[in-house]
Amino acid sequence: MAATPLPVTSPPPPPHPPTAATIRSLTVAGDHAAALRALSSLSAASPSAPLDRFALPPAAKSAAALRSLPAVRAIHGAALRRHLLDGPTPAVANALLTAYARCGDLPATLALFAAMPARDAVTFNSLIAALCLFRRWLPALDALRDMVLDGHPLTSFTLVSVLLACSHLAENPRLGREAHAFALKGGLLDGDERFAFNALLSMYARLGLVDDARRLFGSVGAADAPGGGLVTWNTMASLLVQSGRCAEAVDVLYDMVARGVRPDGVTFASALPACSQLELLSVGKEMHAYVLKDADLAANSFVASALVDMYASHERVDAARRVFDMVPGGDRQLGLWNAMICGYAQAGKDEDALELFSRMEAEAGVVPSETTMAGVLPACARSEAFAGKEAVHGYVVKRDMAENRFVQNALMDMYARLGDMDAARQIFAAIEPRDVVSWNTLITGCVVQGHISDAFQLVREMQQQGRYTDAATEDGIARADEEPVMPNNITLMTLLPACAMLAAPARGKEIHGYAVRHAWDSDVAVGSALVDMYAKGGCLALSRAVFDRLPRRNVITWNVLIMAYGMHGLGDEAILLFDRMVASDEAKPNEVTFIAALAACSHSGMVDRGLELFHSMKRDHGVEPTPDLHACAVDILGRAGRLDEAYSIISSMEPGEQQVSAWSSFLGACRVHRNVQLGEIAAERLFELEPDEASHYVLLCNIYSAAGLWDKSSEVRGRMRQRGVSKEPGCSWIEVDGAIHRFMAGESAHPESALVHAHMDALWERMRGQGYTPDTSCVLHDIEEGEKAAILRYHSEKLAVAFGLLRTPPGAAIRVAKNLRVCNDCHEAAKFISKMAGREIVLRDVRRFHHFVDGACSCGDYW
Repeated sequence: MAATPLPVTSPPPPPHPPTAATIRSLTVAGDHAAALRALSSLSAASPSAPLDRFALPPAAKSAAALRSLPAVRAIHGAALRRHLLDGPTPAVANALLTAYARCGDLPATLALFAAMPARDAVTFNSLIAALCLFRRWLPALDALRDMVLDGHPLTSFTLVSVLLACSHLAENPRLGREAHAFALKGGLLDGDERFAFNALLSMYARLGLVDDARRLFGSVGAADAPGGGLVTWNTMASLLVQSGRCAEAVDVLYDMVARGVRPDGVTFASALPACSQLELLSVGKEMHAYVLKDADLAANSFVASALVDMYASHERVDAARRVFDMVPGGDRQLGLWNAMICGYAQAGKDEDALELFSRMEAEAGVVPSETTMAGVLPACARSEAFAGKEAVHGYVVKRDMAENRFVQNALMDMYARLGDMDAARQIFAAIEPRDVVSWNTLITGCVVQGHISDAFQLVREMQQQGRYTDAATEDGIARADEEPVMPNNITLMTLLPACAMLAAPARGKEIHGYAVRHAWDSDVAVGSALVDMYAKGGCLALSRAVFDRLPRRNVITWNVLIMAYGMHGLGDEAILLFDRMVASDEAKPNEVTFIAALAACSHSGMVDRGLELFHSMKRDHGVEPTPDLHACAVDILGRAGRLDEAYSIISSMEPGEQQVSAWSSFLGACRVHRNVQLGEIAAERLFELEPDEASHYVLLCNIYSAAGLWDKSSEVRGRMRQRGVSKEPGCSWIEVDGAIHRFMAGESAHPESALVHAHMDALWERMRGQGYTPDTSCVLHDIEEGEKAAILRYHSEKLAVAFGLLRTPPGAAIRVAKNLRVCNDCHEAAKFISKMAGREIVLRDVRRFHHFVDGACSCGDYW
């Protein structure tokens, strides 16, 4: 007889009530919310439910994983009610110690430890780990001493926490060595498990004792232990990269492979950043080829993230995108999305960065993190196509990221780029505590916006932070409760361009001294900035000296010095340096290199050599002739008066915005050679392409004025007024005794204006007596010759030179910078003044340097 089936309306059998084993299994499986629900069900089933030392510890672990402080407190209460903290076995209390710490409640952790009647080794291990979690390094070592005094055995888990504490006490590295000796005596480094040994390596590296770490790594059996060798190799490679010893990290990788240790994803994620730092694209490609041979590595999102970052750092963002696309969509982790978005942003491909950012959550379901926002915010600030810039701040607040320091720094940077320094400072004021990155971000914002004095004031404040009283900083930024922050290499790289902009070598020398004292002068980025600062400050010999002392130079370093020689009119030296760069194989010439070399040829009249470079750069160096490089060729030919050939180059270019630089160079050449017909053609093209750029109108006015075509000059000025375009006023400045003094044409705002004008009057009369004749073609207005001469007398660069003669010691060089091109008359006047005063006058305008000595200029009047 067949069995009668159950009716469909029968109720399901009652579920089995949860047990301690249920909670443990859910915790082990990572289903922490379900584990806490099981605990709640077990507690609700009966007041006498077996919430014992087997059920509560895994529940506490799940509460900690969820960062649920209320749940930890509830478990603590249940343990107290059942007297589970009073027994001889402290398992429940130990679990609660860890749970309170991971939920961020250190006072509760310490109070629980103090109330525990029984403690074992696990108790002390939990306390030491908790103190390290809260960066209480010295109390963690005090807890270790109490543990030893209580007679509890130390384990490798104890050692890992102790080494972490010692690694953060760099002022006393002896503690770390004592911990090492203690571990050796206790046999804590014996056996196949290597995590304690790896922690020891990391400790030495954090203390700056990288050589000690290397010796330890090279000790017998250290890198070849069974079951732990790979992790040790990875640890060594990673800490070398973090310590800036990237070349050694690459050597470790090669040695690892040679010894038959197979790299994994962690290996490549650790080693690839070394290729970025050393600009070793070829080695990075070797690693990529190795990865492609292993399907698992090729699909590893973390390896792909490192590859994307490596290619992006070498400006190969298209190759980075190919790596990104090779990882299946469902396998792309957050880090990979972040690397690609940051790569686009760093390459200036802001629209691509924003498009990928919009896709990551909408299409892939990947939620942006603080790192994502820190990467995408610069793209938001720069992108003209993205209108809702300030709205991104609201998005950050809604995502609860506004308190994250990385995001705050990115928001500061965004507002600074938008010119809203008040908003940037408000965000800065809310950051607690403020580290060197926060200070650098605000300093950079000041430099970008031209607030150079504010930038230097911030540098002073960051170093004095914590030394002020509250009253002293009522109107300032530094807080009395924060530690002083010392400038780092990024700070120096930010300030040195500011010195270069101001042509202020005295301030730059102070920064150079700081760099030497703190061993930053050998850093390639700082060194490149020093080369640039001295060159733009007119101190070319010092610039070359810094260049020659650098242990390593990259393409930026070479480009800066080649550009410097060109700006100073030393075309032969610039081309010799270019040839040396090519022969040295230290750096490969790029587009900027050729712009610098061609500009040098242009300034020095080296037409044939410049054209040779222009026509060979693609064939010999793989550099495409971009619109900017075409403009350089036009400038070379135009300055030499070969206007028809220059016009032919422009005609060969694709019409449109990419011709702007070329037409602008051509218009400048037409002004020099007073070619009205071609000048009109160039100006009309520029008016179509850049109708709001004042310099185009001014150059055409110069051409008309020099030709005596005053009606046409007046018409051009009328077009300017009609479009609301105004000429940027000429401004010159000079550094005297560490202070920057600015002068505007004809102005009287400077405190010593009357004295400066009187001295200029005296110089004027002396020059006239020695044969100087004002070049009134520089005046754009149709007025009397005497009125034109009066205007020319008080041009800003003349006033700055006069001030320099008054306020600098006899015989000292006078260094003046101007925001526009120096006019013909001031150029001629500077020659006379240099001879009359017996002074070298170094005048830097927007295009180049002029060194005036004994009545002659370094440009040879070819400018």
